[in-house]
Amino acid sequence: MKKNIHPEYHSQAKVSCSCGNVFYVGSTKKEMAVEICYACHPFFTGNEKLIDTAGRVEKFKAKVEKAAKTSVKSKATKKAEKKEKKVAKKK
Repeated sequence: MKKNIHPEYHSQAKVSCSCGNVFYVGSTKKEMAVEICYACHPFFTGNEKLIDTAGRVEKFKAKVEKAAKTSVKSKATKKAEKKEKKVAKKK
């Protein structure tokens, strides 16, 4: 390896989370600040945390409910309905 081109490695780099948790890892930076860590991430804690921006969560939930209410028709069913409408128009 070439000398004097690699960054200095800190085996006890301090990581501070916005939730107040502090832990130490190996890194090329001495200190880091993160917004979310293992102590507050929903995957690790099991708590669902919704950050709603401009009603997006409600909009999504409404979409899901609407999709659940509507029935999905097969291609054959749609063709049959279209055929019936044409026959009804001719009469």
